[in-house]
Amino acid sequence: MLTDDEGLLRVNRSCAIALRELSWKFTASGGPGGQHANTANTKVELRFDIEESPSLGPRQRARLLEKLGPSVRVTSSERRSQLQNREQALERLREILQEALAIERPRVATRPSKSAKVKRVESKRRRSDVKRGRQRPTSDD
Repeated sequence: MLTDDEGLLRVNRSCAIALRELSWKFTASGGPGGQHANTANTKVELRFDIEESPSLGPRQRARLLEKLGPSVRVTSSERRSQLQNREQALERLREILQEALAIERPRVATRPSKSAKVKRVESKRRRSDVKRGRQRPTSDD
């Protein structure tokens, strides 16, 4: 299960969102399911308001607002069960928030070593020889 006993959605080690902050909407789902699809509201729409969330710290909020905007909306209607669609929507929300909160380490530019340069040139020379060997002989040969 994605949530713990205290009613929190764990996004990462430093971020947990109270389930009461999420707003749910259920509607009829299209697709297969026979009579069940006509009577059950299995499609799930989940909204999380980033701007108004007390669970987020100031840096987390700023990062999420920059990457995702003021709110996040997730829908799920792949399963026939509302419970399974709810769990799938929670998992998608967790993944989206986790990805947005991840801090990319900046790339440190490095120079190729002398041996790497030699290997690259040698590889190019071998490939050139292979291609030259495939050509038709010229009249000079």
